Amino acid sequence: MSAWSERFTQDHKPTEEEISGFTGSVLWHEINEYLQKAYNTQPIYTYSKCVAQRGWNVKYQKSGKSLCTLYPMDGYFIALVVIGHKEQAKAEEYMHMSTEYIRSLYRKTPFSAGGRWLMIHVTSREILDDVKHLIDIRKPVKNRI
Repeated sequence: MSAWSERFTQDHKPTEEEISGFTGSVLWHEINEYLQKAYNTQPIYTYSKCVAQRGWNVKYQKSGKSLCTLYPMDGYFIALVVIGHKEQAKAEEYMHMSTEYIRSLYRKTPFSAGGRWLMIHVTSREILDDVKHLIDIRKPVKNRI
């Protein structure tokens, strides 16, 4: 299978069905539905030329604050969640309840450019639950679903 950025160039914006099919993950649908319902927000499709993660991604924001950015991958997806100064204490408090993967990623990710830029490989429901919780730390959810 071709790389995401080769399959969907800047001139070929993928549909939600194409993204879902590429990730092959039921968790992709679940995180998108969760963000839209819990935060009453809509996805923003953008094309990144960044060498580290080139291609189309899906961003979610609420009240001008970034909730997360989702990067489709072959068989899974990456959720970028930034933990800033304001959220750091609550995030560290949560770490003892998170998966070992999240604890390790948090420890290994340096604080830079205003936060810890956690590139979370969402490959299981437990990791997805951690992503939801970290997003809730960034912006507490009002519409629990």
